[in-house]
Amino acid sequence: MNNDESCELAPYSLGLGTIAAALLILSSSGIIGCSDHRMGLADFLAHQAARAEQARLAQPKVAADIDRYIGPYKVGPGDVLSIAMTGADGAPLFPPVAARLDHDGRIDLPVTGKVAVADRDLSDVEDTILAAYVPGVYTSAACHVELLTWETTDVMVVGAVSLPGMVQLRRTERNMLFAIVGAGGASEQASGFVTLRRLRRPTEEVTLNLRDPMELQSALTLPPLERGDLVTVMAAEPNTIYVGGLVERPGQQAYPPGTSVTILQALAAAQGLDADVYPSEGTLIRKMPDGRDAHVKLDLAGIWNGADGNITLAAGDILWVPETAGTRIIDFLNRNIFLRGGFTITYNMFGADSFAGQGNTGGTLQDTFDPLGFLSQPTSLAGP
Repeated sequence: MNNDESCELAPYSLGLGTIAAALLILSSSGIIGCSDHRMGLADFLAHQAARAEQARLAQPKVAADIDRYIGPYKVGPGDVLSIAMTGADGAPLFPPVAARLDHDGRIDLPVTGKVAVADRDLSDVEDTILAAYVPGVYTSAACHVELLTWETTDVMVVGAVSLPGMVQLRRTERNMLFAIVGAGGASEQASGFVTLRRLRRPTEEVTLNLRDPMELQSALTLPPLERGDLVTVMAAEPNTIYVGGLVERPGQQAYPPGTSVTILQALAAAQGLDADVYPSEGTLIRKMPDGRDAHVKLDLAGIWNGADGNITLAAGDILWVPETAGTRIIDFLNRNIFLRGGFTITYNMFGADSFAGQGNTGGTLQDTFDPLGFLSQPTSLAGP
């Protein structure tokens, strides 16, 4: 070997053994490999399906709760009733009377005295009054009851509703649903999330998604609203998805509320994957209802060819294309391995800068900056 040859240490001949050794170095140095704490896509979808089934099974109970809360008004203490009694011939048995329910839920009637009618709708109140008069006082009679006045609770409803402002709620209507209905109902901008702030107990603030059957049931079972409580109906935010990692254009993607975006659509909006390192897997990070982040492993190649589901992303999802052992190896090879004419494979283990500082006088500028000879001018084009 002559002196010139001995100075050309920057490019080493690369054989299979050298590649294996390089990969062994990468592996032993911790560049390759780490424990994977992510759940599989199939497990994630099974978890989502189980939650949907749980919500479906809860629907009958939720429906029963709704019927109970938004059914006919039931009288209570402080309400004033108008009561009229007529005989078989239609003649009044006594002049119509106005009776207020006392703190025990009873009204004071002529002849019969105290009668408990609390927590009954008007039809049941009529039956209760008739039972007190017939047949003990009258052989037959008819009863008609009307609700004259009722005690109300004033609450404030703001946000994405048609008529924001003060809403008066009757005794059995003191929940989120009646408050929103009293404000004209939710507007088209409503997200479904509602926040309740208690005036007297500000630490009891709660936010619920009324589009979720289970959370709707929770809203119905909250303690009754009190005077001065604040109900805020949240407007839907843009459907914002965050895409990062080994993509050409990482960043957040904002879509109009209600827009559905799949994994492949989000990657396409990020101008695709980093073509230099050929990533084949991703991570979906989603905030779950219990506040925890679910990390889901995605087979991007499988999603692309249809083997795995191209699922719809949710607002706030993070779609990350991480570095893996495969991408690190390809990146290492891209930065250190060169192909010369005639398919000779060489690589620079330590980088051109390190050799430049070691007195490498045997090479040329072409060897350093143009190993493939692309910048050399053809002889036929050279000047005289």
